[in-house]
Amino acid sequence: MNYILTIGLLVISNIFMTLAWYGHLKLAEQSWFSKLPLIGVILVSWLIAFFEYCFQVPANRIGYEGNGGSLSLLQLKVIQEVITLVIFVLFSSFAFQTTLKMNHLIGFVFLVLAVYFIFK
Repeated sequence: MNYILTIGLLVISNIFMTLAWYGHLKLAEQSWFSKLPLIGVILVSWLIAFFEYCFQVPANRIGYEGNGGSLSLLQLKVIQEVITLVIFVLFSSFAFQTTLKMNHLIGFVFLVLAVYFIFK
Protein backbone atom coordinates (compact mmCIF):
# COMPACT_ATOMS: atom_id res chain seq x y z
CA MET A 1 0.00 0.00 0.00
CA ASN A 2 2.84 2.43 0.75
CA TYR A 3 4.06 1.88 -2.82
CA ILE A 4 0.85 3.37 -4.23
CA LEU A 5 0.92 6.23 -1.72
CA THR A 6 4.55 6.94 -2.59
CA ILE A 7 3.81 7.14 -6.31
CA GLY A 8 0.75 9.33 -5.70
CA LEU A 9 2.78 11.74 -3.59
CA LEU A 10 5.55 11.79 -6.19
CA VAL A 11 3.03 12.65 -8.92
CA ILE A 12 1.63 15.56 -6.88
CA SER A 13 5.15 16.69 -5.99
CA ASN A 14 6.22 16.67 -9.61
CA ILE A 15 3.19 18.69 -10.68
CA PHE A 16 4.28 21.42 -8.26
CA MET A 17 7.92 21.04 -9.34
CA THR A 18 7.03 21.46 -13.01
CA LEU A 19 4.92 24.51 -12.24
CA ALA A 20 7.74 26.01 -10.16
CA TRP A 21 10.43 25.34 -12.74
CA TYR A 22 8.54 26.02 -15.99
CA GLY A 23 5.23 27.63 -15.08
CA HIS A 24 6.81 31.08 -14.96
CA LEU A 25 7.57 30.77 -18.68
CA LYS A 26 3.85 30.49 -19.38
CA LEU A 27 2.91 33.08 -16.76
CA ALA A 28 5.21 35.56 -18.51
CA GLU A 29 2.41 35.93 -21.06
CA GLN A 30 0.36 37.66 -18.34
CA SER A 31 1.03 41.38 -18.12
CA TRP A 32 1.09 41.48 -14.30
CA PHE A 33 3.60 38.65 -14.13
CA SER A 34 5.84 39.86 -16.94
CA LYS A 35 6.41 43.09 -15.01
CA LEU A 36 7.88 41.27 -12.03
CA PRO A 37 11.63 41.57 -11.58
CA LEU A 38 13.62 38.33 -11.65
CA ILE A 39 13.70 38.17 -7.84
CA GLY A 40 9.88 38.27 -7.84
CA VAL A 41 9.72 35.41 -10.31
CA ILE A 42 12.18 33.44 -8.18
CA LEU A 43 10.11 34.06 -5.03
CA VAL A 44 6.92 32.90 -6.77
CA SER A 45 8.73 29.77 -7.95
CA TRP A 46 10.08 29.11 -4.44
CA LEU A 47 6.60 29.46 -3.01
CA ILE A 48 5.33 26.84 -5.45
CA ALA A 49 8.40 24.65 -4.82
CA PHE A 50 7.60 24.68 -1.09
CA PHE A 51 4.53 22.58 -1.87
CA GLU A 52 6.65 20.27 -4.01
CA TYR A 53 8.78 19.50 -0.96
CA CYS A 54 5.68 19.01 1.19
CA PHE A 55 4.88 15.99 -1.00
CA GLN A 56 8.36 14.88 -2.11
CA VAL A 57 9.85 14.43 1.35
CA PRO A 58 6.97 12.28 2.68
CA ALA A 59 6.96 10.25 -0.55
CA ASN A 60 10.62 9.38 -0.08
CA ARG A 61 10.27 8.69 3.63
CA ILE A 62 7.23 6.45 3.13
CA GLY A 63 8.59 4.60 0.10
CA TYR A 64 12.20 4.07 1.19
CA GLU A 65 12.92 0.54 2.37
CA GLY A 66 15.14 1.89 5.16
CA ASN A 67 12.01 3.43 6.69
CA GLY A 68 9.82 0.38 6.22
CA GLY A 69 8.86 1.11 2.61
CA SER A 70 9.23 -1.23 -0.31
CA LEU A 71 11.59 0.71 -2.59
CA SER A 72 15.36 1.03 -2.66
CA LEU A 73 16.93 4.44 -3.05
CA LEU A 74 17.73 3.72 -6.71
CA GLN A 75 14.17 2.60 -7.39
CA LEU A 76 12.78 5.74 -5.77
CA LYS A 77 15.03 7.93 -7.92
CA VAL A 78 14.20 6.17 -11.18
CA ILE A 79 10.47 6.30 -10.46
CA GLN A 80 10.76 9.99 -9.61
CA GLU A 81 12.61 10.75 -12.85
CA VAL A 82 10.09 8.87 -14.99
CA ILE A 83 7.20 10.65 -13.26
CA THR A 84 8.99 13.98 -13.77
CA LEU A 85 9.35 13.37 -17.49
CA VAL A 86 5.74 12.23 -17.90
CA ILE A 87 4.41 15.26 -16.02
CA PHE A 88 6.71 17.56 -18.01
CA VAL A 89 5.58 16.11 -21.35
CA LEU A 90 1.93 16.56 -20.36
CA PHE A 91 2.58 20.10 -19.14
CA SER A 92 4.54 21.15 -22.22
CA SER A 93 1.95 19.55 -24.50
CA PHE A 94 -0.95 21.40 -22.93
CA ALA A 95 0.68 24.69 -21.88
CA PHE A 96 3.04 25.17 -24.82
CA GLN A 97 1.45 22.95 -27.49
CA THR A 98 4.65 20.97 -28.04
CA THR A 99 4.36 17.79 -30.04
CA LEU A 100 6.00 14.45 -29.40
CA LYS A 101 8.28 13.18 -32.12
CA MET A 102 9.54 9.69 -32.80
CA ASN A 103 12.84 10.32 -31.00
CA HIS A 104 10.87 11.32 -27.88
CA LEU A 105 8.84 8.12 -28.02
CA ILE A 106 11.98 6.04 -28.48
CA GLY A 107 13.48 7.79 -25.46
CA PHE A 108 10.42 6.87 -23.40
CA VAL A 109 10.80 3.24 -24.42
CA PHE A 110 14.35 3.36 -23.08
CA LEU A 111 13.07 4.90 -19.84
CA VAL A 112 10.61 2.06 -19.43
CA LEU A 113 13.47 -0.36 -20.01
CA ALA A 114 15.55 1.49 -17.41
CA VAL A 115 12.75 1.07 -14.88
CA TYR A 116 12.50 -2.61 -15.74
CA PHE A 117 16.23 -3.18 -15.23
CA ILE A 118 16.41 -1.13 -12.03
CA PHE A 119 13.61 -3.24 -10.54
CA LYS A 120 15.20 -6.55 -11.62
